[in-house]
Amino acid sequence: MDRRTFLKTSAAAAAVGVVAKPYIARAQGGPIRIGLLAPLTGVVAAGGREMVDGFNMYWEERGNEIAGRKVEVIVEDDAANPDTALQKARRLVEQSNVNMLFGNLLANTGLAVANYVKGNGMPYFIPIIAADDLTQRNRIKNVVRVAGYTASQFPRPLADWALKQGYKKVATISQDYTFGHEQCGGFCQTFTEGGGQVLGQFWHPLNTSDFSPYLGQLANLGVDVVFAMETGADATRFMQQYAAFGLKGQIPLVGAMNMTDQSVIRTMGDEVDGVVVAAHFAEGSPDPVTQAFVAAYVKKFNKLPSLYGFSMYSGAMWVDEALKTIKGNAEDRDAFLASVSKTDLTGSPLGQTVKLDSYGNPIYDVHIRKVVKNKDGKYWNAPIANYPNVSQFWKYDPVTYMKQPPYSREFQGIKKG
Repeated sequence: MDRRTFLKTSAAAAAVGVVAKPYIARAQGGPIRIGLLAPLTGVVAAGGREMVDGFNMYWEERGNEIAGRKVEVIVEDDAANPDTALQKARRLVEQSNVNMLFGNLLANTGLAVANYVKGNGMPYFIPIIAADDLTQRNRIKNVVRVAGYTASQFPRPLADWALKQGYKKVATISQDYTFGHEQCGGFCQTFTEGGGQVLGQFWHPLNTSDFSPYLGQLANLGVDVVFAMETGADATRFMQQYAAFGLKGQIPLVGAMNMTDQSVIRTMGDEVDGVVVAAHFAEGSPDPVTQAFVAAYVKKFNKLPSLYGFSMYSGAMWVDEALKTIKGNAEDRDAFLASVSKTDLTGSPLGQTVKLDSYGNPIYDVHIRKVVKNKDGKYWNAPIANYPNVSQFWKYDPVTYMKQPPYSREFQGIKKG
């Protein structure tokens, strides 16, 4: 979502009567109530269900308690719709009296909820929503990306890795919306600043069924590598058609982490073999902590964990650890948010210690990961290289970086010459 859409969302919130109410502190006691927003109907409902599964899995493993207080999770379906997300967030805050909000999957729903809580101070944790500006130019202090990431964060080390493989000429193809613009921008800026060239960029609508017009052009550009940003059914169709078109054996394919998420590749075949992406989580990592989580998830749900389940599980862990240090006092919002910002998450399924930067976004050791078959003959993402301490600002000074425009179709950070 760009700035104009963000402002339109603000206006929409006002139009439906979203007026900030004064916060009235409640006495500590009773259960800690968490409002979980997820798309349980609509085009991304499968991811929404995995969000709920991962979140509930964490609390069930801990007896649904934080610091001796019971945890009550109240789930609302945002239907992948910003207006519905606003309505459900209001219900959770103003009727269900939750102590915090968690979740949302799509950027437009997350930005709608973020704009609402900006006026009332409700802590809102976003392990999935990746819109760059929520922890950059339009930062809201009570909106924290526990266990999440910015869209442009991980494509940067991938671009550096690609350059080190000797790739010098790239073309990008992406779904035509902000998430795609930001992922491509992070890749292109780093790739061209490292001496590479972007020979073409292709943008297509969501839910594209036929990629052949784009594949024909990709085949004729003379590039060393293709960077793709695809999610959901588009990711499935793109990789299938990339292989069928004969490009799989000719031009290496790298991409955004969502393209080879388990929610995409579980049901796919050899067309996904060897695709390389960058991510903080790799279900094929040999790290013992990661593999213990993967085994527990498979035992519970009979499938390998996706980004959605993993992120919500880790987000719950982060908040749990923060609340323990303040004896479960979720009613003191200032103390709660301060504790979250100071918490260094250890023991998560990542097998690494993660901390937040001063803008509320995690700093990660990032895997370059490759799709390979595991011992059970199933495809998963295994790390082949690692980049430590990757910030949302990469190697840039944050203040200087934020003076450049947000990534869009018009601005991709491409260095000329």
